[in-house]
Amino acid sequence: MTTDSMTADENQIPLSTLPVALDALGGDHGAPPNVDGAVQAARAGVPVLLVGDRVKLHAELGKHAGSSSLPLEVVDAPDVIGMNEHATDVRGRPQASINVCMKLVKEGKAAAAVSMGHSGATMTAALFTLGRVGGVDRPAILTHLPAQGGFTTLLDAGANTDVRPTYLVQWARLASVYLKVLEDRENPSVGLLSIGEEDHKGSGLVVETNALLRELHGKGVNFYGNVEGRDVFKGTTDIVLTDGFTGNVVLKLAEGEAKVLFGWVKEALNSNLKSKLGGLLARDALRGLAERMDPSTYGASILIGVRGLAFIGHGSADARAVKNALLRAARAHEGNLIPRLEAAFQEQPK
Repeated sequence: MTTDSMTADENQIPLSTLPVALDALGGDHGAPPNVDGAVQAARAGVPVLLVGDRVKLHAELGKHAGSSSLPLEVVDAPDVIGMNEHATDVRGRPQASINVCMKLVKEGKAAAAVSMGHSGATMTAALFTLGRVGGVDRPAILTHLPAQGGFTTLLDAGANTDVRPTYLVQWARLASVYLKVLEDRENPSVGLLSIGEEDHKGSGLVVETNALLRELHGKGVNFYGNVEGRDVFKGTTDIVLTDGFTGNVVLKLAEGEAKVLFGWVKEALNSNLKSKLGGLLARDALRGLAERMDPSTYGASILIGVRGLAFIGHGSADARAVKNALLRAARAHEGNLIPRLEAAFQEQPK
């Protein structure tokens, strides 16, 4: 596995003429973190279309000095899909902000769509408006988890709870191209999450998928074999494949455990005077560790396999997460990710 990695806000983003569309009222906290993150991204050279209620967004922009001179534009969308509404509601609400974002991408007016709002609605809108890359049956949510030596790319992180072996094979190819384009990993390794390293271990789904990936090894996929849960964080492979149910459990387990562990560390460092002094000495190192484990470092997860760039973030995302999501989306567009995904599926065997 390649060990070097670079977070979104460490990369130099070339000024793009095509803006990124942001669902600017989506998420648990509404406009403030979205607009703040968009302003930060615009200052880093990424033009942004703020999609949502025009009055609310202009009012929020007015709180940021100098924002009028930045490459920011408000696109009015009077409707928004609430976090407690049904994902399928997007089909009957064309003026909903997430639908407007996807339409801008479809029409070539935006490089990508980014939302910290309703993840199910974002997936539905992306599929309904953008369609799928040819040869892809089901798009997947691709996310990054901090691991030894860098990060591990996990998919599916929640888009598909019931899957077929062919879906996982397609995701292996999608993720391999993604890491090559965005992270300069020429031949990323692929692991299949199971309960044992042996090819015969695991559910029927895992055993059948393993056989298909063995056949595809060296044909656009560098298949390592089965990996276990501990390998996700050891960085045994660049990519870990699993179904969306398991992947979402792994993702939330990792996030929850990180919070608990930091809580324990904080308690230990404040337990007595000697520990407090040690904590002061280790403060910079601990800050670096917290940075690596912070989900906002990666910004958002891509819905990979749709015929356009769509990124889904946490509902609780802060401004830094929004900024990094916009920067990552701009990088994906600058790297011609979608055309390269389409080309990979045309060139490789089905």
